[in-house]
Amino acid sequence: MKRILYAVIFFSLFAGGSAYAQQTPQFTHYGFNGMFISPGYAGITKATEFNLIGRYQWFNYKTSFDADGGSPKTALLSVSIPVRALKGGIGVNLYTDKLGATEIKTSTLSYSYHLALGSGKLGIGAQGIVTNISKGNYRAIDPDPYIPFNSNDTKVDFGAGLWYQADKYYVGAGINNLLGSKYQFETESEKKASETNQKHLNATAGYNINASSSVVITPTALVKYDFKAKPSFDAGVRGTFNEKYWVGANYRYQESISGLAGISFLKDNSLKLGYAFDLVNVSKDAKAFGSHEILLSYRIPQSPLATKPAIRTPRYSF
Repeated sequence: MKRILYAVIFFSLFAGGSAYAQQTPQFTHYGFNGMFISPGYAGITKATEFNLIGRYQWFNYKTSFDADGGSPKTALLSVSIPVRALKGGIGVNLYTDKLGATEIKTSTLSYSYHLALGSGKLGIGAQGIVTNISKGNYRAIDPDPYIPFNSNDTKVDFGAGLWYQADKYYVGAGINNLLGSKYQFETESEKKASETNQKHLNATAGYNINASSSVVITPTALVKYDFKAKPSFDAGVRGTFNEKYWVGANYRYQESISGLAGISFLKDNSLKLGYAFDLVNVSKDAKAFGSHEILLSYRIPQSPLATKPAIRTPRYSF
C-alpha cells in the first residue's frame, strides 16, 4: 500500500512540464502543518488542530532606496476539524504574504471525505480559495506608465488534494489555483497590468521510526511544483524525545539549510511551540543570511463538532 501511494503522488509530480517560482508561501515547519499542503488533511487526525506560523524571511534585509521591499513576511493560521456527521472533516487556512510591493491575502475553506483504506485512512479533499493581491508603489529605473500603481484585485479559485494517514507514516498531495485566475491592476495609463496565479502542486511524506522506547526519528520530504519548470524540494529529519521535545534539520534545494527545535506543554502535549532558523546558502549576496520561523500549535483530542453515534438497545424494540 505504501509503495502504491508514494508512486502515484511522485509520478504526478514529474509527469510533464519542467520552474519553481514562489507565488505561495513556503514553511520550514511543513511537517507540522498538513492542512496548508492538502485539503485532504482536514480532520484526518481525529483531533481539532489550530496552527499559527509566523515567518520572517531573510531577516533584516534592507533595500537601498526608500520604497516597498525588504524582508518577506508571512503569517498563517490553519484549522483542521473532524466532523463525523460529514464522514470527514473541514479545514480553514488564512494567510498573508508580504513580498516587496506585493501583498497577498488568502482564505481557504476545505472539506475532506474520509475512507478507511488498508491500515490507515484516506482523505479526499476539495477547497474553495479567495485571494486578494495588492500592488503597492514600484520604483522604476525608467518611468513606465504600464507598471501597477496602488491597486488590488480579488478572485475566487479552487483546489483539490489527497492525504493518507497511518499510524507510522503519512503521504499527501494538494494542488491549488486550478482556474489559473488572472488579476488586473490599475496603472498610470488606461491599460491595466495583469498577473496570472500559477497552479501549485505540493506533495509531502513522513515516516515515524521508533529508535527506542523514548525516541522517534521522523524523516520528511516536501516537493513543490508550479508546472512551469523544475520542481523544488525540501528534505529533513527530526527526533522526538518522550513525545515532548524535538530537534531536527532540513535542507531546501537551492535555498537554505535549517535547524528546528520545539517543546510540547499541557495535558497530552496538546500545546506545541517550535522555532526554525534557515541559513541561506545560495545567492547570499542578494539576500540576508537567515530566516526565522515560529510555530504555535494547539490540539483538541475531541472535536466539538463531532457527533457521537446512536446507541442501539433492544429495550425500545417492542
